[in-house]
Amino acid sequence: MAVITYRQALHDTLREEMLADEDVFLIGEEIGVFEGSYKITAGLLDEFGEKRVRDTPIAEEGFIGAAVGAAMQGLRPVAELMTINFSLIALDQIVNHAAKIYGMFGGQCSVPMVMRTPGGGGQQLGATHSQNIELYYAFVPGLKVVAPSTPADAKALLRASIADNDPVLFLENLALYNTKGEVPDTAEPAEIGKAAVTRPGSDITIIGYSRMATVAHQVAEKLQEEEGISAEVVDLRSLRPLDRETLVESVRRTNCAVIAEDDWLTYGIGAEIAASISDGAFDSLDAPVRRVAAAEVPLPYAKPLERAALPSAESLTTAVHETLDAVGRRR
Repeated sequence: MAVITYRQALHDTLREEMLADEDVFLIGEEIGVFEGSYKITAGLLDEFGEKRVRDTPIAEEGFIGAAVGAAMQGLRPVAELMTINFSLIALDQIVNHAAKIYGMFGGQCSVPMVMRTPGGGGQQLGATHSQNIELYYAFVPGLKVVAPSTPADAKALLRASIADNDPVLFLENLALYNTKGEVPDTAEPAEIGKAAVTRPGSDITIIGYSRMATVAHQVAEKLQEEEGISAEVVDLRSLRPLDRETLVESVRRTNCAVIAEDDWLTYGIGAEIAASISDGAFDSLDAPVRRVAAAEVPLPYAKPLERAALPSAESLTTAVHETLDAVGRRR
């Protein structure tokens, strides 16, 4: 089993899927000669040629629309949006076309396409280039939205996304590209819509996705080592469909929950998770569900302010302490 970066896992999976299926092709800004803004497509133009690695102008609405049309004709496009912030330019194509065509045509036509895009803060890219706006897309029926947190999940979920007959928004947090982890050489496609309990525990459940799932895992390990607190970690992996069953089962075991997310608190993914826990595990809760999220401001450029605005291991640890203190369960 190889230890590789999240970035390499994405690159290797794209290459493997292109070798396996001639209908898979890539389209997006600077993914050819420049090899992508984050080098995910390095070397693929030389190997597969311009027909299957299509460089485009800075025209998100245009190339997402072209990908929708290609998918309707039976191809399997993988479109790369340079950043999720630019996806707003293509909002009409994503929300009004990719997501709705299957239903509007009575199931006569599918749109099997993937839209890969990085997002998140912490890189000093300013307020308009550091957003976590996955909620906009997780809100829309007809779209699937996945957010892998590890190199192994990046591979397994990308394979599943390319094989899926529905449009999938594939979220890559900028902070994860250089993280490393074990990746099976023959990783099977993941099940889209299935969360993972990445660390079992009995005192409290911490729920996260993407970067905050990795932070949750680090916090849980430290709490166990230094304080004897047994925290269970649930990595959502998929935001739509959402695996409510795994969330509820975990909270029924631990009776407490803290949700960690990089996006804003108000109307965020965490609000949907909290509502799901209330619906399915209200009688099991010993304390109110707490949420840890970004400050409700446009993310600052200045490094100290940016760090202060983003959720951290420290803020998550504080929320766990406060929850356990409220029910007298902290050792």
